Amino acid sequence: MKLRFCSASILLVLVGAFGPASAKVPADSIVIKGLENEVTVRRDQRSIPYIEAQSLEDLYFAQGFETARDRLWQMDLLRRVARGRLAELFGQAVLAEDRRWRTFGFSRIADESVRQLTPRLKLALDNYALGVNAYISTLDEKSLPVEFQVLRYTPEPWTAADTIVVGKILADALSSTWWQDINRLNLAKLPKAKYDSITDISTPGDVVLFGKDVDTKKGEARAEAFAVDSLQINERVLRSIVSARAVRKRSLARTGLYSDHLAASNNWVISGQRTIDGKAILANDPHLSPSAPGIWYLTHLSAPGMQAAGVTFPGVPGIVLGHNEKIAWGATNVGPDVQDIVLEKFNDKNEYLTPDGWKKAEIRQEVIRYRPSLISPKTVEEEIEVVSTRNGVIFREFDGRKAALKWTALNPSNQEFEAFISLNSANDWAEFREALSRYGGATQNFVYADTKGNIGWQVAGSIPIRRKGDGAFPYEGKTRDGDWTGTIPFEELPRLYNPPSGFIVTANQRIAGTSYKYKQLTRQIAGPWRARRIYELIAANKKISTDDVSDIQHDVFNIPLSGFVREIVKRKAAPEEILEILKSWNGRMEADSAAAVLANAISVCVGNEIAENNNSVSGWHLRQFVLPFDIPRNERLWLPEKYRIWDEFLNSCSVRSLESLKSNESLGADPGGWSWGIRNKATFNHPLAAAPLIGERFKVEFENVNGSGQTPNVGASVSMRFVATPADWDKTRHVIPLGQSGEPGSAHWQDQFENWRTGKPAIFPFSSVATKASSRSLLKMKPALK
Repeated sequence: MKLRFCSASILLVLVGAFGPASAKVPADSIVIKGLENEVTVRRDQRSIPYIEAQSLEDLYFAQGFETARDRLWQMDLLRRVARGRLAELFGQAVLAEDRRWRTFGFSRIADESVRQLTPRLKLALDNYALGVNAYISTLDEKSLPVEFQVLRYTPEPWTAADTIVVGKILADALSSTWWQDINRLNLAKLPKAKYDSITDISTPGDVVLFGKDVDTKKGEARAEAFAVDSLQINERVLRSIVSARAVRKRSLARTGLYSDHLAASNNWVISGQRTIDGKAILANDPHLSPSAPGIWYLTHLSAPGMQAAGVTFPGVPGIVLGHNEKIAWGATNVGPDVQDIVLEKFNDKNEYLTPDGWKKAEIRQEVIRYRPSLISPKTVEEEIEVVSTRNGVIFREFDGRKAALKWTALNPSNQEFEAFISLNSANDWAEFREALSRYGGATQNFVYADTKGNIGWQVAGSIPIRRKGDGAFPYEGKTRDGDWTGTIPFEELPRLYNPPSGFIVTANQRIAGTSYKYKQLTRQIAGPWRARRIYELIAANKKISTDDVSDIQHDVFNIPLSGFVREIVKRKAAPEEILEILKSWNGRMEADSAAAVLANAISVCVGNEIAENNNSVSGWHLRQFVLPFDIPRNERLWLPEKYRIWDEFLNSCSVRSLESLKSNESLGADPGGWSWGIRNKATFNHPLAAAPLIGERFKVEFENVNGSGQTPNVGASVSMRFVATPADWDKTRHVIPLGQSGEPGSAHWQDQFENWRTGKPAIFPFSSVATKASSRSLLKMKPALK
């Protein structure tokens, strides 16, 4: 993006474009009002900014300025989504999304959070905002990012609260489990054997890190479900849940922060006892919906007392995932239960029943502006009424019952970013844990490695403890049963430090055994397959290199689907045409594989047909936790009644799947021409990609991406890849799917794709010598005369 002259606050003399390396790096300078001292910004061949300042104030100021240069419209999109102000741009089509966010009231919560900021976080947020606004002031109508020009509006000033509100999108993406409370009530209608099977999340493939598995009384939870007799689960209730989740998905996917089943990420750490050079290695690859531009932004920050590098979200100061001079850290989602549905009883006076009698509900008005016509920026207003009780905001109505939502994200004291600012300057395991003890965002598995060879893992987040039960089912507001009496103490959250195995793996699997007393910790988990595959690959290699780690990140062997196919072939449970295709498959979800297309389709058919006949049991859940074990053992519990044996069922789905695939226009009738890359196309969504006439320039789509949801490499949903070697930070590998720039047509719009797709090392240097050697441009930010 080209910067323009603005006499109000910035004198700009920026002439050079990023070019090839030469003996003399092109140097430019700008004079900026708001800086105290000169700041140096180098950019490498990927246009990653390396910012060096003489104070933290100037560092965060410059970070805000440089991030806005690349991602200003994306930053504006994020805050508009969370504040429920997207209809001002996209009209009535997104009104349901705006109503949803306004109901949560995150704008008000962010304002209150700002009043509670620690001095350290306040310094970062305030100066970052000043830098963003300094950049905005350089723009005119012609130099605004193209999205502002197309949509015919200008950005408002950035504030500290805007950063806080971006964190609420993360909370929504990674901690929304309320719908499961209703779903469990529905599942309780199943016969006891099926209920016990579908709610038993322990499997022989689990990679449990903390505690042990012990026998549990499976009947207790079902009995508790039957005790919730005030809410009748019918088709209307289930349809309303499907509709609500669809609105949420559309909204989050637009920002690049949607994560199906909350199953988001791999990370692991390996101690020196298992590596070639005897030093620790840390790896992390978060999984989120693909977007253009991507949700991560690479940055290197340096000031007295702090040097850190890695990724952050556009709009957020500091480094969220990465390393400093002493330690590296990564994160994956845990999936605890931090939301409760509370059923409230109201009278005609807008009072609701509490344990102490009737109490007046709080009411606030929200005015939503939207464009009646997308060709005009003019807006009209819609007013909605939001009702709140002592338990939370009334967010749904289920068959005549008003439901309040209790959620940790609605507490302004739960800060998402305080911990990360502290991590940026943490020196050791103790300071790492001290920083995480203040983390209030969506609960994460944080992994750790340091320059001394130590490795560790710490769960961190605010997880409520209920007066009665563990939040698995809705509560009645007229009782105190669902009152939150506190949160799981940080010292009782699972952790490991230098375990005897020499490595730790998390991939959203069940991390705690059934002996762990807080059952709400692992309420929403992924199947064990990514964790199991990563674990087995590390365990089989006693001397691991960074190349090996990168290979694991790109591994596409599908354990459960490979086993499923072996069963079909062994049983000859398909016509010969299908068996011939499946016999040759290597179990890998490779872009050019035809067998992967057919194998996946048959598996989905089996899971969905069982689900349709069993109270809306999740087909995805069956394929993750049940079928990989039941079919080989010939367990008949889930076998549909119309089939005598599994062979008949598998054969039926094989035939139907083949016919369906042959009729698919994108694949064609000849299986020899099928490819997983076409069937599982990698589409990086931009909100304007579907716009008539102009949308083509925003489209980013590929048919050569490997991977699936059950393999370590999950394909297009890998939002970044990070491999750190604390023994030599200059060997750090860090790559994002597309590029640093948010401007379509820029040389850095998607220049990192091939490195991301193939695993070719994308080195992110750290030392002063290495960063200077990698420079392709040099910018001097000079303070204006006072």
